[in-house]
Amino acid sequence: MASSALNHYRSPWTRTLDLDAGRRHLLDWWHGPDRIYRAGKAVHDHLAGAPASCAYAFTLFVTWWTLRGISDFAGHRLILSASTNLHNMRREPVQVLVASAFWTDGGFPWVIILGFLTVMAFAERWLGTLRWIMVFACGHVGASMIVVTGIAFAVHHDLIPLRIAVASDVGSSYGSTAVLAALSFHLRGTPRAVWAAGLLVWFGFAAWHGRTFTDYGHLTALCIGFAVGAVAVALSRRLERIRDQRPAGTRRRLPDDTAPGPIEPPAPAQALVRENRPSADGRSESTLH
Repeated sequence: MASSALNHYRSPWTRTLDLDAGRRHLLDWWHGPDRIYRAGKAVHDHLAGAPASCAYAFTLFVTWWTLRGISDFAGHRLILSASTNLHNMRREPVQVLVASAFWTDGGFPWVIILGFLTVMAFAERWLGTLRWIMVFACGHVGASMIVVTGIAFAVHHDLIPLRIAVASDVGSSYGSTAVLAALSFHLRGTPRAVWAAGLLVWFGFAAWHGRTFTDYGHLTALCIGFAVGAVAVALSRRLERIRDQRPAGTRRRLPDDTAPGPIEPPAPAQALVRENRPSADGRSESTLH
């Protein structure tokens, strides 16, 4: 079973995107007939191929609607109970790590929802749902744990006020940042370098200018996304090299022109025919041929 799976192994981490070829393909597609119908079908196929991103965007809408239907005081208490701050992480770490990713603090999160339906959905279609969830979870959980550890150290040494330990910190930005970093490995050449450098400059400047634990968390999630992508690409290339270096006899052969043709079935046996011949005494005699 493992040998058969390795013969067909093809990791999405090693499938890169050529932007020039993609742009030409998009232009050719757009100038074709029935563009409105094909555009609607393309949107449908895009969203259908990213069920986790669509479900996440819908969940964010539901949680925002929930906060909109209750009082400000109750909403603030609900956000604090789901925050990955130092107080909650010491009491119920698993619960707040899961719950904090599905709440947003503020107005309608139209930018976040639109981002999940476009960029995050594109990343999910590239990686697959399970891999996308793993990268997102690594960024969200890893950055939250590192930030909380830093806050605990700073509070213990009186470097920051104690009220930071109970501050609100919810949202999906840590996980989304890790996915954006991993998305750079889908590009090739100069676009990959430009994408990665742009992310580093953007989040690095935010951490240098803002200097809040959330800004440092975004920069940490970015580094986690780069690390996860680098490890996944290296492991995928190693598995593909192992597959290519295996003896030819152990790999499944594909039919070609030099392969022997199908075996012809044997010719049907000659049917037995009963023939009546007259005997010497005038009676008929049966013979078989």
